[in-house]
Amino acid sequence: DSSGNVVVSAIKANKIKGFNELKKKFESGENIKGKFIQKIKGGVIIEDTETKLGCFCPGSQVDTRPLKSFDHLMNTEQEFKIIKIDTQRGNILVSRREVISSSKAEDKSKIIEKYSVGMVLDNCICKGWSSFGTFFEVNGEIDVLCHLAETSHSRISHPDEVFSIGEKHQLKIIAIDTIKKQISVSKKALAPDPFENISNYEVGKICKAKIIKNVPYGSFAEIEPGLTCLLHSSEISWGKKNVAPEKFFKVNQIIDCKITEIDKEKKRVAISHKLVTENPYESFSKKYKVGSTIKVKISNIKDLSMYAEFEEFNITGFCHANDLSYSGKPEDDVKKFKKGDEIEVKVLEIKPEDQRVKFGVKQLGNDPFEIFKDKKVNDIITVKVKSTNSKGIIVSPEGNALEFLIKKSELAINAEEARNYNRFQIGDRLDVAISDLSFEKRKVSLSVKLLEKNLNAEAVSKFGSNVSGKNLPFSSLSEKLDNKKKEDK
Repeated sequence: DSSGNVVVSAIKANKIKGFNELKKKFESGENIKGKFIQKIKGGVIIEDTETKLGCFCPGSQVDTRPLKSFDHLMNTEQEFKIIKIDTQRGNILVSRREVISSSKAEDKSKIIEKYSVGMVLDNCICKGWSSFGTFFEVNGEIDVLCHLAETSHSRISHPDEVFSIGEKHQLKIIAIDTIKKQISVSKKALAPDPFENISNYEVGKICKAKIIKNVPYGSFAEIEPGLTCLLHSSEISWGKKNVAPEKFFKVNQIIDCKITEIDKEKKRVAISHKLVTENPYESFSKKYKVGSTIKVKISNIKDLSMYAEFEEFNITGFCHANDLSYSGKPEDDVKKFKKGDEIEVKVLEIKPEDQRVKFGVKQLGNDPFEIFKDKKVNDIITVKVKSTNSKGIIVSPEGNALEFLIKKSELAINAEEARNYNRFQIGDRLDVAISDLSFEKRKVSLSVKLLEKNLNAEAVSKFGSNVSGKNLPFSSLSEKLDNKKKEDK
C-alpha cells in the first residue's frame, strides 16, 4: 500500500487453490461431494465439501425428474458432476442429475443381465401407451416395450384397444438390446396364431361373437379365443350408420354376427351385426311402394335438405329442398318446416341395398308444369305480367303459379321497342310464343319476338309480299265506302 506494506488474503488464496482443484476434477471427470445450502432463482447453491467453494446447480439438473420442492435435499451431502467451469468469472456449474443417470445406467446393465430372449414375464403392469406401443413395468425394476405389431394377432390401430393402464399381463421377451439397454416383449407370441383355423370360417357365415372392447368407431369381438374381429359402428344398426357402440353392447356380451370380410394377408376379419336381422328398408319396400302417401315426423333439417323418421321401421328418409314446392325458392321453402313437425309426404324412391328412402312434399299437389305437357315450340300461350326489371319482364301463365323471365331481347323484333320494357304494366295480359321447351328438364323459354316473327311469316305466306298492300283483307275498304256513298245519294 502507500506505506510500503504488503497486503495478503488467505481467503482469496483458498478460493484460487480450491478453484484449481475443482478444475482438475472437471478435466479428469471426477465427481465431487457437496451440500445444498441455499435456494436461488433458477436453481440451488451447493458447497463443495473439500474446498468449501460455492457452485451453482440449475433446477433442471437436480434430479432426473422434475421436483416441486428441494427442501428434502437441503444440508444433505450429495454427489455431483462438474459440467462447466468459467475461468474468467470463476463460476462453477454442477449437476446431480448426471450422477443419478450414470448410476442408473450401470444398475440397468446389471438388471438386464437377469433376463434372456424367450423368457416369460408374469404380472407386468401397464404404465402407459403411445401410438407405436405399450410400456410395462417388470418386477418394479425395469420398463419394457410391447410394440403395436406384437400386441395382438388381430389388426388394431391403438394399444388401448387391448391394454388398460394398471392392468397386469403376461409377456414374452423377444429381443434385448444391450447397447440401448432396452427389452422388447410380445403379447401375441404367447398365443397361437388364430388364423391357423381361419379355414373354419367363410364370408357370409353367421356365428357367435363375444364383445371384448368398445371404441368410438366400433367394437372388437372374438369369434373364438384370440381371433378378434372388428364390428364397425356402421354395421351395428340399420337405423343409424354411425352409432355409439357402448349404447348397444356391453363388454363380454355374446351377439350374433355375419362375417363380411376375411383378409388372410393382413390377418383381418370384419363382421356385421345388422346383417343377421332383416333389412328394415326391405320391410319398408314391401309395405310401401313408390308413389305411396304416408305421415312422417321431421327429425333433422339442414340448409337444403330435410330428414324424417319412419317410426314403424326405425329408419330415416330424405327430402331435398327442391321437392318441397313447385314455385318457391328451395332455401325459403325449407325454413317453413321445423324439427318435430308431422307432415304428409309421397315416397319418391326406395333403395334397400343403399339404405335410402327419398320422399317429397310438392308431389302431393298438382304439378303446374303439366300445362306444358302437350305443348311444343312455337305454340302460343297467354301470360300475365307479374313484374319488370332491367333484365326484362316476369310473367306467369294464366291460372298458374310458375314464373318465367322474358328477356329484353325477346320483347320485340324492333331493338328500340325491345329496350322499352317499361311499356308493360303489372297485370297486363299478352300472348307469347314458346321458344324452347324440355318437359323432362322442366325448362321453358317464352318470347314476344318469336310470336311477332311467326305472325309476320304467316301473313306473308297467306297474302303475299306485294308492298302495295292490295292483297291484304282491308285493301278494298276505301273503294267500297265510296260506292256506298254514291248509292246513298
